Amino acid sequence: MECYLDNSATTPVCAEAAEAVSDALLHNWGNPSSLYRKGMQAEDILISAREAIADRLYCRPEEVFFTSGGTESNNIAILGTASAMRRYGSRIVISSVEHSSVEESARTLETQGFEVVRLPVGPDGIVPAEAIARAVNRNTILVSVMAVNNEVGAIQPVQQIRRAVRAAGAPAVIHCDAVQAFGKLPGLRPGAMGVDLMSVSAHKVHGPKGAGALYVRGGYKKGGSSVRVSPRTFGGLQEGTLRPGTEPVPAIAGFGAAVRALPDTDEAFVHVSQLRDHLLEGLAAIDGITVNSPPDALPYIVNISTGVNSEPMMNFLSRREIYVSSGSACAKGHKSRVLRSMGLPDAAIASALRVSFSHETTHAMIDMFLDALADGKRSIRTARR
Repeated sequence: MECYLDNSATTPVCAEAAEAVSDALLHNWGNPSSLYRKGMQAEDILISAREAIADRLYCRPEEVFFTSGGTESNNIAILGTASAMRRYGSRIVISSVEHSSVEESARTLETQGFEVVRLPVGPDGIVPAEAIARAVNRNTILVSVMAVNNEVGAIQPVQQIRRAVRAAGAPAVIHCDAVQAFGKLPGLRPGAMGVDLMSVSAHKVHGPKGAGALYVRGGYKKGGSSVRVSPRTFGGLQEGTLRPGTEPVPAIAGFGAAVRALPDTDEAFVHVSQLRDHLLEGLAAIDGITVNSPPDALPYIVNISTGVNSEPMMNFLSRREIYVSSGSACAKGHKSRVLRSMGLPDAAIASALRVSFSHETTHAMIDMFLDALADGKRSIRTARR
């Protein structure tokens, strides 16, 4: 039996999404901007997918704009907001554990004269709310803090940002990378959270790669939007000009279908919490395992240190068709910036594994992983003697 436990990197495409992609490729392949029937059929797919995502975010369809994925959504949010808001200030506040697409965008802005404040996290991987309040001042034009950390599952106090912005009298736009939270974290409602921009992605919720979305509070219209954000690409009128270019209808069709096929968020949360607890019980019986994720992390992500270097352990597990990661898939094996920010020693970072679930994960998969992990610790140590 194959045991896939790297769902934070990507998820297997569900049957509903695969069918929607195939149908769009074979039957509804028109350009959604065309005014004849074939184009209108494609446009109907975009409308349906937009509505499905809006329903999950408890927002209006006109506040959802399609992109190629979470990275592009984050780039539009960070770079587009900085461009549109430059006249109002130069300070940008992010956490020290943001996804690389946010961190690298912020580094680019530093070379352009913007001041970037990186909020430290505690040993639990969480940014203290008081740190946000101290960092935001009247010169702050953007605050970007992720909803859920992609390596340890720490849930960040995003709802505290609006309060800090108001207290400081700042003009700041608030962005939240919700790629790991969408469809998984109960109460993910950007409007209620005081968020202006929110990034989500299809392939983290059993949809295809190549599709994502950016929530924009109040919608986007060139020259008349309630949230100041500028496009990063230019061309046609698609997506309100915020993200022009012919929409990838098959990928978006799969995105919409995957979102509609998701189980109730609260029910899935209970199921995955039980999986997490079962994993933690099993890990407690294996010598030398340390859990790096905080106790109140999103249960979909559990980060551990095994005492054995990550690469040989992952290779051992892979030979048994058990798939986990050593951290963010985007890091390509580099040492974790997140774990370092949490103050973990080098040995713990070097032996870290991330186990991540979806609603499709089973208890049998957890048992298979635990057995193999215990065998791996014995085998790798024996081989080194």
